[in-house]
Amino acid sequence: MRIAVANDHAGFPIKKAVIEAIEASGNEVLDLGAYTDERSDFPDFGEKAGRAIISGQADRAVVMCGSGIGICMTVSKMKGIYAGLCHDIYSAHQGVEHDGMNVLCMGGQIIGPTLAKEIVTSFLNAKVMDVDRYQNRISKIKAIESEFFK
Repeated sequence: MRIAVANDHAGFPIKKAVIEAIEASGNEVLDLGAYTDERSDFPDFGEKAGRAIISGQADRAVVMCGSGIGICMTVSKMKGIYAGLCHDIYSAHQGVEHDGMNVLCMGGQIIGPTLAKEIVTSFLNAKVMDVDRYQNRISKIKAIESEFFK
C-alpha cells in the first residue's frame, strides 16, 4: 500500500517513527510534510493527506498534530475519508476492521515514538472485516455522508 504521512510542527516529534513503521511493514511512504518542527498549521497538512487518498495517490494515511484532534477534524470534513484518533493499538486495528477507517490520527504531544510505531503497525496490518454487522454499519456511515456531501 501507499501511505500518505502528514503532520504539523507538533506532530513532527513522532514522524520519523511513523515512517520507519510504514517502511518496516513493506509499505511505501508518501511524505506530505511538514519537514521540520517550524510552526505550521495542521489543516494544511490534513487537507493534503485527504486529497492524496481521494485522488488515489495513497491508499491510507497517517496524520499527526499536537493532540491529533485538530488534524482528525480536518480530514473528517472530506468525503471518502474515515479518520480515527487512536492512541492505543486496539483502536488502530479495530477502527479499520469494524469501521473502515482509512486515516489514522495521532498526537505527537500525547504519545512517543515507540508506541507510535506499534499503533501504525496495527493500523497497517488491519483489513476491513467482511462481517454483515460491520458492513451494515459502514453502509450507514456512508449513507449519512451522502446526505451531507452532495
